[in-house]
Amino acid sequence: MPWGCKTALPRENIERMPHLLLDLSRLISSSARAAPTGIDRVELAYARELLTRPEDDVSFAAMTNLRAFGLINRRQAQNFISALSAQWFGSQQPGKAARIANRMAGFIAVNGDRALRSRLKRLSEPLIYLNVSHHHLDRPATIDRLKKRFGARFVPLVHDLIPIEYPEYQRPNQAEIHGRRIETVTHLSDAVIVNSQATADILAPKMAEAGRNTPILASHLGFDLPAKRTLRPFGIPRPYFLCIGTIEPRKNHLLLLKLWRKLAIEMGEAAPHLVIVGRRGWEIENVIDMLERSPALAGKVHEFSMITDSEICGLIQGAQALLFASFAEGFGLPVIEALALGTPVLCSDIPAFVEVGRGAPEFFDPLDGPSWYAAIRDYTDSKSPRRAAQLGRLKNWAPPNWTNHFQEVDALLNGLTA
Repeated sequence: MPWGCKTALPRENIERMPHLLLDLSRLISSSARAAPTGIDRVELAYARELLTRPEDDVSFAAMTNLRAFGLINRRQAQNFISALSAQWFGSQQPGKAARIANRMAGFIAVNGDRALRSRLKRLSEPLIYLNVSHHHLDRPATIDRLKKRFGARFVPLVHDLIPIEYPEYQRPNQAEIHGRRIETVTHLSDAVIVNSQATADILAPKMAEAGRNTPILASHLGFDLPAKRTLRPFGIPRPYFLCIGTIEPRKNHLLLLKLWRKLAIEMGEAAPHLVIVGRRGWEIENVIDMLERSPALAGKVHEFSMITDSEICGLIQGAQALLFASFAEGFGLPVIEALALGTPVLCSDIPAFVEVGRGAPEFFDPLDGPSWYAAIRDYTDSKSPRRAAQLGRLKNWAPPNWTNHFQEVDALLNGLTA
């Protein structure tokens, strides 16, 4: 049984391979963005994978802003995914993907429902509807209709339950909206994919409360390094540390900035630099005050809201360590990115990080400022024995990959029709 897989599904018992219907709603809604979010990356990876499979085995659909749900034909999907990939990971400027998305939305509004019904009625294989982005899970009517009209199995990918578990870190009403999404999952899903065992452990009791014994597959998400890694001349002196993620209360940037103020005062010019990569989020007035008004941090903290994947990889490779002091995460992609590139990680001792780190990083309570401070001072020295010890542990660490993820997911999906 694959690592992290909670359900063994022997292939010799599989009678009919299912037809997969992948929902691309999230990517369509994100098509004007210059860079993807973590969930965008996951839906894109699924789309790319399924586009390599025979046309008779896969269909694509989406929900528009007007809540029309309908078919996306194969050629439209290919053109859209190609344009979006070039926009996010290549040199293509934003615009083309959004234009294709608008044409697809127009088709869905006029013909999409009829086209989808026509295609699904012709299927001889069992149907599995895949939603890997949380998109419109708070509106279950479409999913319920697919199940009743076409006998579809519903398999979502749940990324986290943070808005429910930690509502204090979210925008107002997010706990209620995400609660409705999870209610859809608990009541309608036939199997569930999650990105970590940590997420599975939180979801499983909620499934049990709903009286469901639904299979849950915990499968780590893949990670693909950019073919070319660029260290743009940002003008950041070494040594520096790196923090990646939207600036929001849950990510605990305030702790790092307070530590950097102390480092700057005590070490002066010898203090390391801090590079923060991530857009500014919500309810971060105190963080902004420190970034914009603290004399001690001027010239020592560098903030970038939007840079490319290749540039982020270049920054990771040049850093003394990645810092991730978050209070809660479902997975923690930056941890994997840093470890995969051979860069040490100092991170919170939360379940998701302990799971994906597999003993390589150093872990700290996200409120234990003195321990973070001591580690940062130690890792500032590239010859530090403590830092060298983590570099030694990294030699035995390997990142998760999409090939293994999709093998585990295929076993789960095929087993639903065994």
